[in-house]
Amino acid sequence: MAPSSNAPLNFHRDRTERQLDVRFEELLDKLRKNRPSEDPWMVRRAYEIAAERHRDQVRTSGEPYLTHLLEVAHILADMRLDATTLTAALLHDVIEDTEFPISNIEERFGAEVAHLVEGRHENWPAHMMAPEARQAENVRKMCWLWFNDVRVVMVKRRIACTTCGRLNFLTPKNSSALPAKLWIFMLP
Repeated sequence: MAPSSNAPLNFHRDRTERQLDVRFEELLDKLRKNRPSEDPWMVRRAYEIAAERHRDQVRTSGEPYLTHLLEVAHILADMRLDATTLTAALLHDVIEDTEFPISNIEERFGAEVAHLVEGRHENWPAHMMAPEARQAENVRKMCWLWFNDVRVVMVKRRIACTTCGRLNFLTPKNSSALPAKLWIFMLP
């Protein structure tokens, strides 16, 4: 059902926020069920920060950006991963899309979460390489990440999965370049 055009904008925002909050509570339920000994505090705090930092961001589809973060976290929760990994999933774009430095993540959540988030955004000079060298560098990065902490690869792969599901909303220019960036994360 399409929203009424004469309803106040804050009504729609409030309804969307409630839906996101319900989806988040479902995530916490999965964590409690799959990992009863884990404290959900860290995941709750990460959600609050992500919601605050991505508040006005929307995806090309028109959905709030927070939807993507929750999707990634839900996929990882379905895999029975720990609270640390779910926290990193919720924060994975905070350092890239907002002015929230990795040092703040480390200070608030610890070095392990910061490593998982930072591993998602390793800044290597791939833009200066030929396409073949860039592809080889991607494989090298994946091997390096795999040997250091497999959870980084799992987070990246789930991000790639949710991104591929949104290809129809991208411009032709962006959607044609994306598969080359994501193929490495889709390998078994």
